[in-house]
Amino acid sequence: MLFIALAFMAGRIALAGQAVDSAAEDAARDASIVRNPNAAASAAASAARQTLARQGLQCQGDPSVSVSVSLGPTGTGGTVTATVVCDVALSDLAFPGAPGTHTIRSTFTSAIDRFVERR
Repeated sequence: MLFIALAFMAGRIALAGQAVDSAAEDAARDASIVRNPNAAASAAASAARQTLARQGLQCQGDPSVSVSVSLGPTGTGGTVTATVVCDVALSDLAFPGAPGTHTIRSTFTSAIDRFVERR
């Protein structure tokens, strides 16, 4: 019985990790196509929440989405790095001693097209 409970907990963590990875990738990509670096954070947060909802992952509270934009001179491009943090509930598995939540963090970097006009 203990082995089955551990398998369920490991399965939930693995599936949640894949969903958070996908959310970080989508957040970085959406932020990288926004022409205004100040709007990149809101585009990334929106993309991450939509991806998590589509994957069916419920975070305890709101997921944390942080964005870092690194721009070179015009014509050289840059990068956007998005980090998504989600606390996944484990306590509902009814496993004695199971932690209440497990924090999953994923970071993804996407290139900014060097030919995109910046504002």
